[in-house]
Amino acid sequence: MPLFDRFTLIAGPCVLEDEGLNLEVGRELARLSQALRLPIVFKASYDKANRSKAGAPRGPGLEAGLPLLETVAAKTGLPVLTDVHEPHHCARAADVVDVLQIPAFLCRQTDLVEAAGATGRAVNIKKGQWMAPEEMTAAVDKARQAGADEVTVTERGTFFGYGNLVVDMRSFARIRAAASVPAIFDGTHSVQRPGKADGASGGDPEHIPSLVRAAVAAGCDGLFLETHPEPARAPSDSTNMLPLDRLPELLEDVIAIRAALSGEGSHG
Repeated sequence: MPLFDRFTLIAGPCVLEDEGLNLEVGRELARLSQALRLPIVFKASYDKANRSKAGAPRGPGLEAGLPLLETVAAKTGLPVLTDVHEPHHCARAADVVDVLQIPAFLCRQTDLVEAAGATGRAVNIKKGQWMAPEEMTAAVDKARQAGADEVTVTERGTFFGYGNLVVDMRSFARIRAAASVPAIFDGTHSVQRPGKADGASGGDPEHIPSLVRAAVAAGCDGLFLETHPEPARAPSDSTNMLPLDRLPELLEDVIAIRAALSGEGSHG
């Protein structure tokens, strides 16, 4: 059964942490999925190999990380997603996860995209910050031709000068029309400020809710949100994550907007 045949949320911490934190987030996501009747995929990376600075926290690595993802899946019942950065990691990761994600900086890496597609797992490709929506068609075709039955593209903002990302709300319709895939909105990486935190990425998380509401109104097919009980203590992406306790209210807004768009909220 396709994972993304209806509006879906991909959510979780940036990188895997200890089992207690992973399960705290996973169990809350499972609760929200059931309460709101919203499909949710748990996401966390075993390795963030594209950090700005040497020595930045990257996660537990492949060998330690895959069992942690397996535990989340077993104890929450949620499908799980993780980033892959190396072609030879794809088959190993696919033994555990339901979705392989291609990071934005690597969306044109043919060997990686093809290796992910060849596993037969769903593949979520982040749109490069320098790429037009229509340019993602080639990456989607690579994954499909390699064997992926289900491919999605995630919009995470486009470079606007130095240190700024801007989201073009037309992007979702353009991705969908060009590549015939669900277009997902990343509401947390879109508020990053590249290079603004002592040479690493900073962020403006106060803008997450408004951008998410706008993207849902503009017709995105799903959401990607990094969330954490205490973002300030997160080892990675602490400046652009949504506090876990703010997620329920935002998702209720999302559901209300989608209901209004479909006419379900109309009293006339």
